[in-house]
Amino acid sequence: MSLSDIDRILLQRCIEGAPRAWQDFADRFLGLVIHVANHTSESRGIKLDQATRDDLVAEVFLTLLASDRSVLRRFRRDSSLATYLTVIARRVIARRLAQSAVQSKLSVAGNEPIVKAAATDRIENREEVERLMTRLEPQEANVVRMYHLEGKSYHEISQEVGLAENSIGPLLTRARQKMREGA
Repeated sequence: MSLSDIDRILLQRCIEGAPRAWQDFADRFLGLVIHVANHTSESRGIKLDQATRDDLVAEVFLTLLASDRSVLRRFRRDSSLATYLTVIARRVIARRLAQSAVQSKLSVAGNEPIVKAAATDRIENREEVERLMTRLEPQEANVVRMYHLEGKSYHEISQEVGLAENSIGPLLTRARQKMREGA
C-alpha cells in the first residue's frame, strides 16, 4: 500500500511544523500506537497497566519528535505511513520492554540470588548468541551484534557498515534464519 494523499499532507505539515499539525498527527495515529503497545507486550507475555502503556505510547511519540522529527524525515514514502509507524513503534516498545525486564530482575530489593541469576542468564544468553553467530558471515555477525546486543537502530548500523538502511532488515532476517538452523 502506498502513502495516501491525506497522510502525505499530514506528514509534510508535521515536518514543516505547521500549526496544529502535530496534534492532528497524534490524533490520527494514537490508536495505532496503543494497538502496537498492546500487541507487542502480549506477544512477550507482558501484561501492561494503563500507566505503563501510556509511558510506552509517549515514548514512541517522543521518538518521532526527537532530533527535529528525524524519524519522520527519513520516511521514504514508498509504503503507507501507518506501516512505517508500526515498525518504529514496535522497535521502540520492544526495546523499552526488554530494558524494563532486565531492570526489574536486577532491582529486586534485598534478593541477591535473583540478581546473580539474572546476570548469569544474560551471560549465558549472550554466550549462546555469540556461539550461534559463528555460523554467520562476518558482516552478518557484525550487524546482528550491533542490533541485538548493542541495541543500535537500522540507521546507525547502516552508517557504520556502509549498507543501505533498507537492507539491514533483510540481512537480519537471513542471519536469524541461519542462527535458528544452527541452534
